[in-house]
Amino acid sequence: KYKAVIDNGVISVSNHVHMWDYIAIMAAISPKKPNVVVWGPNVSGENGKMIRSVGGIPIPEHDLKASASFLHAIKDLLDHKHWLHVYSEGAMWEYYQPIRPFKHGASYFAIKNDKPILPLSFSYRKPGWFRKFFFHQIAKFTLHIGEPIYPDPSLSGGEQENDLTVKTHDAVCLLAGIDPKDNLYPPIYHNDKRIDYYTDVYGIGYKGSW
Repeated sequence: KYKAVIDNGVISVSNHVHMWDYIAIMAAISPKKPNVVVWGPNVSGENGKMIRSVGGIPIPEHDLKASASFLHAIKDLLDHKHWLHVYSEGAMWEYYQPIRPFKHGASYFAIKNDKPILPLSFSYRKPGWFRKFFFHQIAKFTLHIGEPIYPDPSLSGGEQENDLTVKTHDAVCLLAGIDPKDNLYPPIYHNDKRIDYYTDVYGIGYKGSW
């Protein structure tokens, strides 16, 4: 239905709930090969070679020259009608159900490069006894794919960015089977760097920072 839109370049956004959930996204959109925005240290860590091989683009920190190169790389790949994936929650919380607040990056890229955002969302289902017993698998994943969301041209500046971020967050919630009004978090991230206690799909407690 949206082949022409996607072929012209698109930015996808999803919740980040497993170290390897990006593999599911790659499988779902094959034969297209996406690029993905990643935390800088991951590219130089033990899985760095693998992350680079699947299109990882590191986010620079505290380096204006590197930031300019990063933004140029994003613009270049979208100008060439490629697929960019962004984890707008900014961090991975394994097997977490609520959709955490979104940072503005995906909306910024979409507005600056005149591209739509395609919402994706991971939800969970119980594994069979074989997977649970032999592989100790906590849950199986379902990847849901939504419809493109476009920036509102009637808005400007920060209003347009906020509007697109909220719409994207709501769409990811709904795809995961969560009413946005009942979701635990507000749609937009605020840089207060607090620590939250949360539970996974089986009620196991964790502490996580974001």
